[in-house]
Amino acid sequence: MSGLQPLHGTEAFEVDELKRAFKAFKKRLKLTQLDQESSLGVGPMSGGRASGIVAISPPNQYPREIWDALVEQGRLKKGSHGQYEMVQG
Repeated sequence: MSGLQPLHGTEAFEVDELKRAFKAFKKRLKLTQLDQESSLGVGPMSGGRASGIVAISPPNQYPREIWDALVEQGRLKKGSHGQYEMVQG
């Protein structure tokens, strides 16, 4: 298949492009979670809590078809309002 992933039989994306998009998604999710975690506590002595963020809007430098292809591969799953989340496991 020479490194292409078909999407609905009409479009195909390079495996490298899918990997870059997935890596960008993971990075944005991690940064979003860290940002929320850093603002939870008021002072330096607060206990802090883990982030409750599990779904985000994907980076807009990749088209929606890329994210749908990653859903088809089972790497992401669709959330509500155009958001996606990581598949556990």
